[in-house]
Amino acid sequence: MLSFTTKIKVFVKNYSLKKAPQNQYLCAMSPLAHDKIVPYSQSKADKKEQVAEMFNSIARRYDFLNRFLSLGIDQGWRKKAIAYFAQKPLIHLLDIATGTADMALLAYKQIQPKLITGIDISEGMMRYGAIKIEQKGLQQKIKLQLADSTNIPFDDHNFDGAMVAFGVRNFADLEKGLKEIHRVLIPGSKLVILEFSKPTNFWFKPIYNFYMKWLTPTIGNIFSGNKEAYAYLNESVMAFPEGAAFLTILEQAGFKNVSQEKLSLGICSIYCANKL
Repeated sequence: MLSFTTKIKVFVKNYSLKKAPQNQYLCAMSPLAHDKIVPYSQSKADKKEQVAEMFNSIARRYDFLNRFLSLGIDQGWRKKAIAYFAQKPLIHLLDIATGTADMALLAYKQIQPKLITGIDISEGMMRYGAIKIEQKGLQQKIKLQLADSTNIPFDDHNFDGAMVAFGVRNFADLEKGLKEIHRVLIPGSKLVILEFSKPTNFWFKPIYNFYMKWLTPTIGNIFSGNKEAYAYLNESVMAFPEGAAFLTILEQAGFKNVSQEKLSLGICSIYCANKL
């Protein structure tokens, strides 16, 4: 009969054999596991259609809920991400998943590129974005266009900067979307991605998980009437290949000099990558 110590050693050995290294885990998950996370599990529509429908339905309350659920911290995150472009003047900046043009408006105020083009699959979100742009008198500086990240309707080498704020989780095909961004960037340009990540702090992690899994969908439902949208937020964050796994995906898409900066105890990250 095996002693207790021997049993523990056997368990640890077996667990170590079963536990794959991070890159193997990435291959096992592949973008397919993340790409299959959808807002409406009973719907027969594909992810792109479901995400567009979801954002159309919450567009009216989207900005308010961003500020409310993040206690306003999201604006600081956005400004910090935009600051990555401050090293040189930009001529044409691409804002993928522009939504209500929050990021585009902040970018113009902060770094003033000559032109910003924002693309999104949600007409409802961009409708509110267009109103905000008009209120600022920036119609000639910020242009919005209905377009899909996996099929960006621009020629190769068209932009000298690109950014995505809280949008890559919603790509119907993560790898294809990143390759499309790489295609339309000119050599020497930069991609900056702002995205949710998962905290690792022992004390903070359970608080964060409770907030994301239970409070966020409840509050989202109260103000937007769409609980599924904010349940999807948590599910997509949990499934997203963050950190080193995402940096690997960026490299596989052709980007170089990839990096991650964690913000606010790790609940958000800035990813930066260059096209050489």
